[in-house]
Amino acid sequence: TFKTGQMNELVKSLPSPTLPGLHLPCLDAHKGWLFKWTNYLKGYQRRWFVLSNGLLSYYRTQAEMAHTCRGTIPLATAHIEVGDTCHFVLTSGGRTYHLKATSEGECQRWVSALQQAKANSTLLMHHSDDSGDETPVPQEERVLTQGVLKTLASKLGDLSTCNELIGKHGAALQRSLSELEDVRGSNDGTDKVKAVNERATLFRITSNAMINACRDFLDVADSHSRRWQKALHYEREQRHHLEETIEQLAKQHNSLERAWRENPTSYAGEISQSLSGLDNIERNDENEEAEFFDAMEDSPSFITVTTGAFIKKLCVWFCCLKDTTGTNQMQPRRTRRSRIPDKPNYSLNLWSIMKNCIGKDLSRIPMPINFNEPLSMLQRLTEDLEYSELLDRAACCDSALDQMCLVAAFSVSSYSTTVHRTAKPFNPLLGETYELDRLEEYGYRSISEQVSHHPPAAAHHVASQRGWTLWQHITIDSKFRGKYISVMPFGNIHLQFHSNGNHYVWSKVTSTVHNIIVGKLWIDQSGDIDIVNTTTKDTCHLKFSPYSYFSRDVPRKVTGVVEDREGAAHYILSGTWDNKMESAKIVESSQGCGGTEGKQKTVYQTLQPKLLWKKYPLPENAENMHFFSSLALTLNEPEEGVAPTDSRLRPDQRLMEAGLWDEANIEKQRLEEHQRLERKRREAQANQDIEGYQPVWFEKRTDDCTGESTYVYRGGYWEAKDRQDWSLCPEIF
Repeated sequence: TFKTGQMNELVKSLPSPTLPGLHLPCLDAHKGWLFKWTNYLKGYQRRWFVLSNGLLSYYRTQAEMAHTCRGTIPLATAHIEVGDTCHFVLTSGGRTYHLKATSEGECQRWVSALQQAKANSTLLMHHSDDSGDETPVPQEERVLTQGVLKTLASKLGDLSTCNELIGKHGAALQRSLSELEDVRGSNDGTDKVKAVNERATLFRITSNAMINACRDFLDVADSHSRRWQKALHYEREQRHHLEETIEQLAKQHNSLERAWRENPTSYAGEISQSLSGLDNIERNDENEEAEFFDAMEDSPSFITVTTGAFIKKLCVWFCCLKDTTGTNQMQPRRTRRSRIPDKPNYSLNLWSIMKNCIGKDLSRIPMPINFNEPLSMLQRLTEDLEYSELLDRAACCDSALDQMCLVAAFSVSSYSTTVHRTAKPFNPLLGETYELDRLEEYGYRSISEQVSHHPPAAAHHVASQRGWTLWQHITIDSKFRGKYISVMPFGNIHLQFHSNGNHYVWSKVTSTVHNIIVGKLWIDQSGDIDIVNTTTKDTCHLKFSPYSYFSRDVPRKVTGVVEDREGAAHYILSGTWDNKMESAKIVESSQGCGGTEGKQKTVYQTLQPKLLWKKYPLPENAENMHFFSSLALTLNEPEEGVAPTDSRLRPDQRLMEAGLWDEANIEKQRLEEHQRLERKRREAQANQDIEGYQPVWFEKRTDDCTGESTYVYRGGYWEAKDRQDWSLCPEIF
């Protein structure tokens, strides 16, 4: 029996079925580093694994947890097998995952956690109903999930209250039992027994309430487990779709930008259509509470960015682009050509020509145009500007180290156009020039001149309205080695930014054309590039790894490290010279093993890599147009008002581009004979103490940075073009 006051107290203390909503506790997932077998080339690779909700997910780094999951293993149907020390194997969905822990204790903890997660997942699948088989509408699913969470929070509050009551009444019951033993045999024993019975009853009622609350909690969780799993799968698919959409938008951004630069008038309609599509995406995004995450550059933590904000930035960019295409803002720009005549299929006995050339300088050997492509070396030199937007971005950098990364990417990008270009360019005639005026499209204009014939040397100068100037003096030395041809450029490339005065200097690597006699021709780039900022003394060392059949490295691999003047490393650069380059900010460095000659190898911990440069796709039908890029197709396009020494006016090169190779060979022989006669005339004048050939637009000076003799632009070309005064130009064609 109970006293009235005690019963009222008990009723008030029991949990209410409509308790205010409490937040569910966050159950810590099992997570940590494991080594995952990838392939026989790379072996075991370190990955970050997270075990949560019956799923084992893995990422390359902890930072990737916010945006990119590399794989997910459902444990409900997985088979777990423990191997040798520190090894265990997961088999799920027909795939096998070989994993390795750092120690036996860590391996045992992972196996135990996986087995427990597998048991829980199997139990959830067994008890879940089929009411959630159909994929719900996202809005309905959101409302339903919120209701379930509110119910679970209420049940959790009930459990918490019952837990406190059980502790309270259990302690009281224990005290009563102790007092009962002390008064055994006394007169007041009956009262003590009665009190113990009351407290035992209270404990039993509270325990029953606890059990009922636990049962309700478990029923709700079980009834919605499958629905939650499907909702989670749906959200993952939506997130993956969003990532693909953003990637496509980025690609379309680059394509539209290039297309608009080349022909803004015809692409104005496409830009408007893209704008309307982006507006629809943005409106849809406002109705979705979708988020994606990206790693901050300066911190391992994360920032949250809504997709609406991202797409809004794209819309702003396209709006600006759309405004500049209006007829009131500027005149329509020239439409550049996008194709040239297809290359004829001419057969040639290569060995009959090359067998007497082994070990000789190829620039001194007359070659038929079958070995050439319809561009001169001056035009190939100008192709270095294919990705001039990298320098435009670098000119806006506040950090010299960030600027160095973009300059390094630019130095690598100049080789991307050569991956399929195994033919040699025309050797320019002495005094030959080439101009490229892209002020309207890209903000720069370029002038180059052949300043020496033996050895072949060209000088190049580029001035950009977007904050930078580039100049170079390159001498080419080429040798035929029997199976391959080596092309070795000598000289330095200079780049100076106007805003901060940073002056960068670097050189080019060796190009090698393989399988000259037998097999398919292919080209490789190898060697080292040291980029030096002569203003801040920052450096970047780039290594172009030569291709090797036995190497496990990615073909055409390029790696690099950006260091400050103190020698401290700040960025790791990686990629390939034919595709892309990335930079990763270093957050920690340590000394590891594996160095050569007893030296320890430095191990760097970095943030998520950031894309610096990616190669543009080749135009359609490029394989029949000498594998020219979009820029290369326009380099030999006829222009009005150029100098009479311009490469566009060279007759043999023009005939070859038109497919008239026989006529081009005849014209090439005529030009070479004319050049030999001019050379003999200059040698005769030199014997009479008459000054030899002097370039028209460049002059020889001593470089202040390297102390070497080099040719630099003296000025006057663009002024002469405005006046159409070419009286200084020699007659070379």
